Amino acid sequence: MSTAILTGQPVPGSSLEGDLRSLGFDVRVASDAGDAETLLATVPAGQRVAIVDARFVGHVHALRLGLTDPRFDAAALPGAVTVRPAARQALTRALAREGSAASGSTAVALDSVADRVVAALDADGVPLHRPDLGALVAVVPTDPQTRNEARQAVAAVDDEAVRLRTAVKSRDGFFTTHFISPYSRYIARWCARRGLTPNQVTTASLVTALIAAGCAATGTRGGFVAAGLLLILSFVLDCTDGQLARYSLQYSTLGAWLDATFDRAKEYAYYAGLALGAARGGDDVWGLALAAMVLQTCRHVVDFSFNEANAGDPAATGNTSPTAALSDRLDSVGWTVWVRRMIVLPIGERWAMIAVLTALTTPRITFYALLVGCAFAATYTTAGRVLRSLNRKAQRTDRAARALADLADSGPLAEALARVMPSRYPVLAKLLVLAGAVVLLLTAWLDGPGLPVVLAAAVYVLVSADAVARPLKGALDWLIPPLFRAAEYGTVLLLAAEADVNGALPAAFGLVAAVAYHHYDTVYRIRGDAGAPPRWLVRVIGGHEGRTLLVTVLAALLAPTDFQVALTVLAVAVALVVLLESIRFWVTAHQTGAPAVHDEGEPA
Repeated sequence: MSTAILTGQPVPGSSLEGDLRSLGFDVRVASDAGDAETLLATVPAGQRVAIVDARFVGHVHALRLGLTDPRFDAAALPGAVTVRPAARQALTRALAREGSAASGSTAVALDSVADRVVAALDADGVPLHRPDLGALVAVVPTDPQTRNEARQAVAAVDDEAVRLRTAVKSRDGFFTTHFISPYSRYIARWCARRGLTPNQVTTASLVTALIAAGCAATGTRGGFVAAGLLLILSFVLDCTDGQLARYSLQYSTLGAWLDATFDRAKEYAYYAGLALGAARGGDDVWGLALAAMVLQTCRHVVDFSFNEANAGDPAATGNTSPTAALSDRLDSVGWTVWVRRMIVLPIGERWAMIAVLTALTTPRITFYALLVGCAFAATYTTAGRVLRSLNRKAQRTDRAARALADLADSGPLAEALARVMPSRYPVLAKLLVLAGAVVLLLTAWLDGPGLPVVLAAAVYVLVSADAVARPLKGALDWLIPPLFRAAEYGTVLLLAAEADVNGALPAAFGLVAAVAYHHYDTVYRIRGDAGAPPRWLVRVIGGHEGRTLLVTVLAALLAPTDFQVALTVLAVAVALVVLLESIRFWVTAHQTGAPAVHDEGEPA
């Protein structure tokens, strides 16, 4: 329940009170600031409270945007201000001061109680969200003529059309913009009018994708066609849940986590379904499926690391490098914008390609196309970011360095070694870890399981610990986390392939999927300002360097069939630990009223 306090004399014929009730507010009327202060004291502490000028004229959706968004503790628009429980004390103090000022002899510059409260909150340094209303109207007329003009302006703009249009992401991929969003927004409205939540639609999208994976696993042409169609339907629902959240302002911490996590679960489950289907036809593509998952996850880690390294940094947003200037020029030409959005193969284009190729070709061809497309996209985006970073002068902030350290996922071995072997030459340390990762992967590929790969892994552990012994504030230090991911995942892939025994690659697929979930979960916690996973969790699952060394030792000591069993056990153990802790964390955060989050994530 929420409470709105109307201040001033109600205007005859105004629909304001009804509009507020339609948004879930219990409406009370106060004559002045002192009366509003008295009414505020009677409102339960756990409720949202809004102060609204009785003369307000505007669209209902303007009120919705300004007064009901759960992501902000305090928000304002002309003639209205709202606070959630976390900011109630600030509102009480502001109203008390305004009540005293109004009852004294001092002249009041603003005769709107709501606007005076906004000014007082601003003076107190309370962060106030002011939504971008665009064409929507939100004004406080002071005479009949301006009131009539405001009402005419309201009538001239279709409130519902604006609400539907803004339910769609402002920046999205070509396929989503032109082939999904034109109708998925209406599905979102249909869901809103029937009381469905974004989390329910997200779950429906997951279930649909899992059914699609099951159809692909049949290995029949009919199953592949059905899988492609269901994958597209799953993507439509995936777009709908975000549009529903924006349409009805149903944002939550739990919802953002489910949306992001389920996207990865759907895509990787579908890869597994394709591999199972191919196996039924006598074609083993588990190596390709795992390679696609490794490449896609490393791509995402590049995105996450670069963005976190530059989050909240004016130097990043003010980049004047030739690369940034060229990017800005290309964005000013319509067709180049769409080409650039397509070639990075965002989730919409990627899923459309997978769906079409599944229905028309074979899993092997689908994976080949996916690997080529993702490799090109990764090269394109990473090269551009490297060029931007090389032209950057300022150091990373402490927050950025902490985020990169958390994304590195260094375990107890790296922690212990970093304390005793910090390099005097940070640049050399970064070059050595790159060389160590390359040598490790080459050894796993050329020599397979044995003593050489164990020694290469031991050297990699040493140089990786040295690389993170100092804060990651260098121009290219954001490349360290994706380098660690590539080394760990690639080692598991190559050693499982070299084992040459049935079940080794599927077991490796499961292990990489479990570890990748942990890495994605780390990103979503950082994005939600919840911090990284607890250190005990990172220590229990070994950190990237511990897991890499362990896999090489198991491959060297065990027979191929035993190695396959060990990978399976390790995958199950890691999955249980990270899933249980992650679910506990996010459910607890949701139940204890963590700030609502709406993470747009990867462009659709």
